[in-house]
Amino acid sequence: MTAKHTDGWLIVRIRDGDLKALGELYERYKMSVYRTALAVTHDEGVAEDILQDAFLRVYAYADRIDETVSLGPWLYRVTVNLAYSWTSRAKRWLHSLHDMLDRWVLSTQRHPEAATVEQEWRQILLQAIDKLPPAHRIVIILHYLDGLSLKEIARVTDVPEGTVKSRLYYARERLRDILEQEQRLVTEVAYDFT
Repeated sequence: MTAKHTDGWLIVRIRDGDLKALGELYERYKMSVYRTALAVTHDEGVAEDILQDAFLRVYAYADRIDETVSLGPWLYRVTVNLAYSWTSRAKRWLHSLHDMLDRWVLSTQRHPEAATVEQEWRQILLQAIDKLPPAHRIVIILHYLDGLSLKEIARVTDVPEGTVKSRLYYARERLRDILEQEQRLVTEVAYDFT
């Protein structure tokens, strides 16, 4: 059967035992898989393990993967499932995305005070994301950090697109409430010192 998508062609090659094809897929998707796993687990080591495990599953389940569509949604679903399995076993979030976002902020050539303020707000935002229920947290991560569309998120999470829209709406509302509360606290603390 002729694959209609380049990912599909690589899957067909993997079925024939071509490990170079697996390497090509790995290079194509490794950063997205790693970022997603890191965003869910908050642990770089675990994210690396999930990255490896996800591609071992590509190899092991190549016969079951639909070669007529992009591998991305399937791979995101595997990544999310592996990450949630890890968090269920660990029953805790180990680290925040703070380090990753700090690198982004520090890599910019901004005035130090502006970078400090932005870093503080990013920390507040990450803490607010951590306060969301898991179903809301994952749609925020996939949509805003990984840039997936609602349709792609629906495939990854295996829920209807309308559910994704709803979760995204309620997650944004909850984030807005949390951030407004944080802003009030900052204002009250600043007022107390004046």
